[in-house]
Amino acid sequence: MNDIIVKTITRMIVPFIQVYGIFIILYGHVSPGGGFSGGAMIGTSLILYTLVFGLKKGKTKFSHRVSEIAESGGILIFIAIGLIGMMTVGRFLTNVEAGFPRGEPGALLSAGMIPILMIGIGIKVASTMVTLFHILIEEEIE
Repeated sequence: MNDIIVKTITRMIVPFIQVYGIFIILYGHVSPGGGFSGGAMIGTSLILYTLVFGLKKGKTKFSHRVSEIAESGGILIFIAIGLIGMMTVGRFLTNVEAGFPRGEPGALLSAGMIPILMIGIGIKVASTMVTLFHILIEEEIE
């Protein structure tokens, strides 16, 4: 795309979309939102960047190698938190039974392991969206 207005607006808006996506992920345990919706916002912002600036520049922002690491890291965070619950109480992904407090509305660090799960889910969702998009657009070009 060679439209200077679209490129300028994209350069300006993508960081704000990503920061808002991070906000949605971090406050997902005490407000509407969470890992999936925040990760979808971050992934969509990277897809927007790729659509406007092209696949080559899009891959410099979020390469296939980084995507592989992010996808694996996101699911490993999720599994690690689940295994902590299994080791402490005997149940996968337990929170209250393991001794962690329930979340308080408006308090960011109040819900035990749930915020860490949201971060893992957000990373996984964003990287999967970008990976699928890059694979589909590569097939289209060939």
